[in-house]
Amino acid sequence: MEKKLMSKKKPSFPINDTLNKYLSDFSRKTKIPVSYEDLLRFSGSIVVYDKNDDDTLWVRCYYPDYEREEIDRSLKKVYLILHSDGKSAQLDYLNVDAIDYCTFGNSKPFRIKVRNVLNDNFTYFYIKKADASRIYGLEFEHILSPHRINFLVYKDSLIEEHIAGIPGDVFIKDELPECDYHAKAEIAKQFVKFNERCTLRLLGDMRSYNYVVIPTHDFDHVDYKIRAIDFDQQSYEGNLKVYKPQFFKENYKMVKLVERHLEEASIQQYVLEERSQVAKRLITSQKRFRMLIRCMIKDKISSRENVLQLRGELVDYTKDIKFKRAKTMGHILKTALDFVKRNYLEVEEDSYN
Repeated sequence: MEKKLMSKKKPSFPINDTLNKYLSDFSRKTKIPVSYEDLLRFSGSIVVYDKNDDDTLWVRCYYPDYEREEIDRSLKKVYLILHSDGKSAQLDYLNVDAIDYCTFGNSKPFRIKVRNVLNDNFTYFYIKKADASRIYGLEFEHILSPHRINFLVYKDSLIEEHIAGIPGDVFIKDELPECDYHAKAEIAKQFVKFNERCTLRLLGDMRSYNYVVIPTHDFDHVDYKIRAIDFDQQSYEGNLKVYKPQFFKENYKMVKLVERHLEEASIQQYVLEERSQVAKRLITSQKRFRMLIRCMIKDKISSRENVLQLRGELVDYTKDIKFKRAKTMGHILKTALDFVKRNYLEVEEDSYN
Protein backbone atom coordinates (compact mmCIF):
# COMPACT_ATOMS: atom_id res chain seq x y z
CA MET A 1 0.00 0.00 0.00
CA GLU A 2 2.67 2.52 1.02
CA LYS A 3 4.55 1.96 -2.25
CA LYS A 4 1.51 3.20 -4.10
CA LEU A 5 0.89 6.11 -1.72
CA MET A 6 4.38 7.35 -0.98
CA SER A 7 7.01 8.56 -3.41
CA LYS A 8 10.71 7.91 -2.97
CA LYS A 9 12.59 9.12 0.10
CA LYS A 10 11.83 12.73 0.95
CA PRO A 11 14.83 15.06 0.66
CA SER A 12 15.89 17.33 3.52
CA PHE A 13 15.09 21.03 3.10
CA PRO A 14 17.26 23.82 4.54
CA ILE A 15 15.99 26.38 7.05
CA ASN A 16 15.77 29.74 5.29
CA ASP A 17 16.23 33.19 6.85
CA THR A 18 12.49 33.83 7.24
CA LEU A 19 11.91 30.59 9.14
CA ASN A 20 15.02 31.25 11.21
CA LYS A 21 13.59 34.60 12.29
CA TYR A 22 10.27 32.96 13.18
CA LEU A 23 12.08 30.39 15.33
CA SER A 24 13.97 33.17 17.11
CA ASP A 25 10.82 35.23 17.69
CA PHE A 26 9.09 32.28 19.36
CA SER A 27 12.08 31.07 21.42
CA ARG A 28 12.73 27.95 19.37
CA LYS A 29 16.38 28.87 18.71
CA THR A 30 19.13 28.03 21.16
CA LYS A 31 22.82 27.27 21.48
CA ILE A 32 23.87 23.77 22.44
CA PRO A 33 27.34 22.31 23.10
CA VAL A 34 26.92 19.23 20.88
CA SER A 35 25.53 18.78 17.37
CA TYR A 36 23.99 15.97 15.34
CA GLU A 37 27.25 15.68 13.38
CA ASP A 38 29.23 15.27 16.62
CA LEU A 39 27.13 12.27 17.62
CA LEU A 40 27.76 10.56 14.28
CA ARG A 41 31.38 9.98 15.30
CA PHE A 42 30.61 6.87 17.34
CA SER A 43 33.27 4.16 17.23
CA GLY A 44 30.99 1.13 17.56
CA SER A 45 27.43 -0.03 18.15
CA ILE A 46 25.28 -3.01 19.07
CA VAL A 47 21.70 -3.83 18.08
CA VAL A 48 18.97 -2.90 20.58
CA TYR A 49 16.35 -5.65 21.04
CA ASP A 50 12.93 -5.33 22.65
CA LYS A 51 11.56 -7.54 25.44
CA ASN A 52 10.62 -10.19 22.85
CA ASP A 53 14.15 -10.22 21.39
CA ASP A 54 13.01 -8.52 18.18
CA ASP A 55 15.26 -6.01 16.46
CA THR A 56 14.02 -2.48 17.27
CA LEU A 57 15.98 -0.94 14.35
CA TRP A 58 17.91 1.12 16.91
CA VAL A 59 21.60 0.58 17.68
CA ARG A 60 23.35 1.57 20.91
CA CYS A 61 26.36 3.76 20.18
CA TYR A 62 29.75 3.72 21.85
CA TYR A 63 32.35 6.47 21.78
CA PRO A 64 36.05 6.54 22.58
CA ASP A 65 36.75 7.11 26.28
CA TYR A 66 38.48 10.43 25.60
CA GLU A 67 35.29 11.73 23.92
CA ARG A 68 32.54 10.07 25.98
CA GLU A 69 32.95 12.22 29.10
CA GLU A 70 32.61 15.46 27.13
CA ILE A 71 29.71 14.10 25.06
CA ASP A 72 27.85 13.03 28.21
CA ARG A 73 28.34 16.42 29.83
CA SER A 74 27.19 18.20 26.66
CA LEU A 75 24.08 16.02 26.36
CA LYS A 76 23.14 16.69 29.98
CA LYS A 77 23.39 20.41 29.25
CA VAL A 78 21.12 19.95 26.22
CA TYR A 79 18.59 18.16 28.44
CA LEU A 80 18.62 21.05 30.91
CA ILE A 81 18.21 23.62 28.13
CA LEU A 82 15.23 21.69 26.75
CA HIS A 83 13.50 20.98 30.07
CA SER A 84 14.80 23.50 32.58
CA ASP A 85 16.77 26.76 32.87
CA GLY A 86 19.97 25.26 31.44
CA LYS A 87 22.05 25.97 34.54
CA SER A 88 24.93 23.58 35.21
CA ALA A 89 24.23 23.22 38.93
CA GLN A 90 21.93 20.27 38.19
CA LEU A 91 24.41 18.35 36.02
CA ASP A 92 25.68 16.18 38.89
CA TYR A 93 22.18 14.74 39.40
CA LEU A 94 21.91 13.51 35.83
CA ASN A 95 23.39 10.55 34.00
CA VAL A 96 23.34 9.67 30.30
CA ASP A 97 22.40 5.99 30.34
CA ALA A 98 22.31 5.39 26.59
CA ILE A 99 22.81 7.00 23.19
CA ASP A 100 20.87 5.12 20.50
CA TYR A 101 20.84 5.72 16.75
CA CYS A 102 17.92 4.81 14.50
CA THR A 103 18.82 3.22 11.18
CA PHE A 104 15.26 3.43 9.86
CA GLY A 105 13.34 6.37 8.38
CA ASN A 106 14.21 9.79 7.03
CA SER A 107 15.43 11.65 10.09
CA LYS A 108 18.01 9.08 11.38
CA PRO A 109 17.61 10.38 14.95
CA PHE A 110 19.71 9.90 18.04
CA ARG A 111 17.71 8.97 21.14
CA ILE A 112 19.27 10.05 24.42
CA LYS A 113 18.23 8.40 27.69
CA VAL A 114 18.81 10.67 30.70
CA ARG A 115 18.34 9.43 34.27
CA ASN A 116 18.06 11.35 37.53
CA VAL A 117 20.50 9.56 39.84
CA LEU A 118 18.63 10.68 42.99
CA ASN A 119 15.41 8.79 42.22
CA ASP A 120 16.14 6.73 39.07
CA ASN A 121 13.44 8.52 37.04
CA PHE A 122 14.42 8.74 33.40
CA THR A 123 13.25 10.28 30.15
CA TYR A 124 14.39 10.62 26.56
CA PHE A 125 15.03 13.34 24.06
CA TYR A 126 16.08 13.23 20.41
CA ILE A 127 18.70 14.96 18.32
CA LYS A 128 18.07 15.00 14.59
CA LYS A 129 19.30 16.69 11.45
CA ALA A 130 17.26 19.87 11.13
CA ASP A 131 14.85 19.91 8.19
CA ALA A 132 12.47 22.76 7.32
CA SER A 133 9.44 20.58 6.56
CA ARG A 134 9.87 18.69 9.84
CA ILE A 135 10.04 21.98 11.73
CA TYR A 136 6.83 23.17 10.06
CA GLY A 137 5.24 19.89 11.10
CA LEU A 138 6.29 20.36 14.72
CA GLU A 139 5.05 23.95 14.82
CA PHE A 140 1.67 23.12 13.28
CA GLU A 141 1.33 20.30 15.81
CA HIS A 142 1.89 22.88 18.55
CA ILE A 143 -0.63 25.33 17.09
CA LEU A 144 -3.37 23.14 15.61
CA SER A 145 -3.46 19.96 17.71
CA PRO A 146 -4.67 19.50 21.32
CA HIS A 147 -1.03 18.91 22.30
CA ARG A 148 1.84 21.30 23.00
CA ILE A 149 5.28 20.22 21.86
CA ASN A 150 8.74 21.24 22.99
CA PHE A 151 11.64 21.44 20.53
CA LEU A 152 14.70 23.59 19.87
CA VAL A 153 16.89 24.31 16.84
CA TYR A 154 20.59 25.10 16.74
CA LYS A 155 22.16 25.55 13.31
CA ASP A 156 21.63 22.17 11.56
CA SER A 157 20.55 20.27 14.67
CA LEU A 158 17.00 19.72 15.91
CA ILE A 159 16.31 18.75 19.54
CA GLU A 160 12.90 17.23 20.30
CA GLU A 161 11.31 16.13 23.54
CA HIS A 162 10.06 12.57 23.87
CA ILE A 163 6.32 12.04 23.34
CA ALA A 164 5.18 9.36 25.76
CA GLY A 165 2.64 6.74 24.73
CA ILE A 166 2.23 3.23 23.36
CA PRO A 167 3.44 3.01 19.74
CA GLY A 168 0.42 2.48 17.50
CA ASP A 169 1.66 -0.79 16.02
CA VAL A 170 2.38 -2.22 19.49
CA PHE A 171 -1.02 -1.04 20.76
CA ILE A 172 -2.88 -2.59 17.82
CA LYS A 173 -1.09 -5.91 18.28
CA ASP A 174 -0.95 -6.26 22.07
CA GLU A 175 -3.46 -3.92 23.72
CA LEU A 176 -6.40 -3.56 21.34
CA PRO A 177 -7.53 -7.23 21.53
CA GLU A 178 -7.84 -6.89 25.33
CA CYS A 179 -10.03 -3.76 25.21
CA ASP A 180 -13.73 -4.05 26.02
CA TYR A 181 -16.57 -2.78 23.82
CA HIS A 182 -16.68 0.72 25.31
CA ALA A 183 -12.91 1.14 25.06
CA LYS A 184 -12.95 0.07 21.41
CA ALA A 185 -15.72 2.55 20.66
CA GLU A 186 -13.66 5.33 22.28
CA ILE A 187 -10.54 4.33 20.32
CA ALA A 188 -12.57 4.30 17.09
CA LYS A 189 -13.81 7.82 17.85
CA GLN A 190 -10.26 9.05 18.49
CA PHE A 191 -9.00 7.48 15.27
CA VAL A 192 -11.70 9.34 13.29
CA LYS A 193 -10.62 12.61 14.93
CA PHE A 194 -6.92 11.87 14.40
CA ASN A 195 -7.55 10.97 10.75
CA GLU A 196 -9.39 14.24 10.17
CA ARG A 197 -6.81 16.34 11.99
CA CYS A 198 -3.96 14.91 9.88
CA THR A 199 -5.91 15.58 6.69
CA LEU A 200 -6.76 19.18 7.61
CA ARG A 201 -3.17 20.11 8.41
CA LEU A 202 -1.61 17.95 5.67
CA LEU A 203 0.52 15.77 7.93
CA GLY A 204 1.36 12.64 5.98
CA ASP A 205 2.59 9.08 6.56
CA MET A 206 0.75 8.33 9.78
CA ARG A 207 1.37 4.62 9.65
CA SER A 208 0.83 2.90 12.99
CA TYR A 209 4.46 3.23 14.10
CA ASN A 210 4.39 7.01 13.50
CA TYR A 211 1.83 7.76 16.22
CA VAL A 212 1.22 6.73 19.82
CA VAL A 213 -1.93 5.79 21.71
CA ILE A 214 -2.13 7.39 25.15
CA PRO A 215 -4.41 5.73 27.73
CA THR A 216 -5.46 7.94 30.65
CA HIS A 217 -7.21 6.44 33.65
CA ASP A 218 -10.28 8.40 34.67
CA PHE A 219 -12.20 7.55 37.87
CA ASP A 220 -14.51 5.03 36.18
CA HIS A 221 -12.97 4.29 32.78
CA VAL A 222 -9.88 4.62 30.59
CA ASP A 223 -9.73 7.52 28.14
CA TYR A 224 -7.63 7.29 24.95
CA LYS A 225 -5.88 9.84 22.78
CA ILE A 226 -3.92 9.35 19.53
CA ARG A 227 -0.94 11.61 18.95
CA ALA A 228 1.51 11.94 16.07
CA ILE A 229 5.20 11.43 16.88
CA ASP A 230 6.73 11.76 13.40
CA PHE A 231 6.53 15.03 11.47
CA ASP A 232 8.81 14.34 8.51
CA GLN A 233 5.97 14.27 5.99
CA GLN A 234 4.46 17.71 6.56
CA SER A 235 3.02 18.89 3.23
CA TYR A 236 5.42 17.02 0.95
CA GLU A 237 3.52 14.35 -1.00
CA GLY A 238 1.16 15.08 -3.89
CA ASN A 239 -1.24 12.21 -3.18
CA LEU A 240 -4.06 13.37 -0.87
CA LYS A 241 -4.45 9.83 0.52
CA VAL A 242 -1.02 10.11 2.16
CA TYR A 243 -2.56 12.65 4.56
CA LYS A 244 -5.35 10.25 5.55
CA PRO A 245 -4.15 7.58 8.02
CA GLN A 246 -7.14 5.39 7.05
CA PHE A 247 -5.49 4.46 3.74
CA PHE A 248 -2.37 2.81 5.19
CA LYS A 249 -2.50 -0.96 5.56
CA GLU A 250 -0.84 -0.69 8.99
CA ASN A 251 -4.02 1.02 10.21
CA TYR A 252 -6.42 -1.56 8.77
CA LYS A 253 -7.52 -2.83 12.19
CA MET A 254 -8.26 0.72 13.34
CA VAL A 255 -10.38 1.31 10.24
CA LYS A 256 -12.30 -1.92 10.87
CA LEU A 257 -12.80 -0.78 14.45
CA VAL A 258 -14.47 2.39 13.19
CA GLU A 259 -16.70 0.39 10.84
CA ARG A 260 -17.81 -1.99 13.61
CA HIS A 261 -18.37 0.49 16.42
CA LEU A 262 -19.51 3.77 14.84
CA GLU A 263 -22.56 4.68 12.80
CA GLU A 264 -22.06 6.97 9.82
CA ALA A 265 -23.87 9.78 11.66
CA SER A 266 -21.44 9.47 14.58
CA ILE A 267 -18.44 9.52 12.24
CA GLN A 268 -19.68 12.74 10.64
CA GLN A 269 -20.30 14.23 14.07
CA TYR A 270 -16.71 13.53 15.16
CA VAL A 271 -15.35 14.90 11.87
CA LEU A 272 -17.26 18.14 12.41
CA GLU A 273 -16.10 18.31 16.03
CA GLU A 274 -12.46 18.03 14.96
CA ARG A 275 -12.85 20.64 12.22
CA SER A 276 -14.43 23.01 14.73
CA GLN A 277 -11.59 22.46 17.21
CA VAL A 278 -8.95 23.14 14.55
CA ALA A 279 -10.82 26.30 13.49
CA LYS A 280 -10.97 27.51 17.11
CA ARG A 281 -7.23 26.93 17.54
CA LEU A 282 -6.60 28.91 14.35
CA ILE A 283 -8.66 31.81 15.68
CA THR A 284 -6.98 31.84 19.09
CA SER A 285 -3.45 31.56 17.59
CA GLN A 286 -3.91 33.94 14.65
CA LYS A 287 -0.70 35.93 15.03
CA ARG A 288 1.56 32.92 15.40
CA PHE A 289 -0.19 31.02 12.61
CA ARG A 290 0.01 33.98 10.19
CA MET A 291 3.74 34.39 10.78
CA LEU A 292 4.39 30.68 10.29
CA ILE A 293 2.24 30.25 7.19
CA ARG A 294 3.89 33.28 5.56
CA CYS A 295 7.24 31.55 6.03
CA MET A 296 5.89 28.35 4.52
CA ILE A 297 4.23 30.06 1.53
CA LYS A 298 7.60 31.52 0.51
CA ASP A 299 9.48 28.29 1.21
CA LYS A 300 10.11 25.30 -1.04
CA ILE A 301 9.45 22.06 0.85
CA SER A 302 8.23 19.89 -2.03
CA SER A 303 8.45 19.47 -5.80
CA ARG A 304 6.35 21.36 -8.33
CA GLU A 305 4.84 18.03 -9.48
CA ASN A 306 3.62 17.28 -5.94
CA VAL A 307 2.16 20.77 -5.56
CA LEU A 308 0.23 20.49 -8.84
CA GLN A 309 -1.06 17.01 -7.99
CA LEU A 310 -2.18 17.88 -4.47
CA ARG A 311 -3.94 21.10 -5.37
CA GLY A 312 -5.81 19.29 -8.16
CA GLU A 313 -6.93 16.53 -5.82
CA LEU A 314 -8.04 19.09 -3.23
CA VAL A 315 -10.13 20.94 -5.81
CA ASP A 316 -11.90 17.64 -6.57
CA TYR A 317 -12.24 16.80 -2.87
CA THR A 318 -13.51 20.17 -1.57
CA LYS A 319 -14.97 21.72 -4.76
CA ASP A 320 -13.14 24.90 -3.72
CA ILE A 321 -11.50 26.48 -6.79
CA LYS A 322 -9.29 28.66 -4.58
CA PHE A 323 -6.83 25.74 -4.48
CA LYS A 324 -6.12 26.33 -8.19
CA ARG A 325 -4.26 29.54 -7.29
CA ALA A 326 -1.85 27.79 -4.91
CA LYS A 327 1.75 27.76 -6.11
CA THR A 328 3.47 26.26 -3.03
CA MET A 329 2.66 23.74 -0.33
CA GLY A 330 2.37 26.60 2.15
CA HIS A 331 -0.25 28.25 -0.04
CA ILE A 332 -2.15 24.94 -0.30
CA LEU A 333 -2.15 24.49 3.48
CA LYS A 334 -3.31 28.07 4.05
CA THR A 335 -6.16 27.56 1.56
CA ALA A 336 -7.18 24.31 3.27
CA LEU A 337 -7.22 25.86 6.73
CA ASP A 338 -8.99 29.00 5.47
CA PHE A 339 -11.65 26.66 4.06
CA VAL A 340 -12.08 25.02 7.48
CA LYS A 341 -12.14 28.35 9.32
CA ARG A 342 -14.61 29.90 6.86
CA ASN A 343 -17.03 26.98 7.17
CA TYR A 344 -16.82 27.12 10.96
CA LEU A 345 -17.56 30.86 11.06
CA GLU A 346 -20.50 30.41 8.70
CA VAL A 347 -21.99 27.76 10.98
CA GLU A 348 -21.38 29.99 14.01
CA GLU A 349 -23.14 32.92 12.30
CA ASP A 350 -26.11 30.73 11.36
CA SER A 351 -26.45 29.55 14.95
CA TYR A 352 -26.87 33.15 16.13
CA ASN A 353 -29.55 33.96 13.52
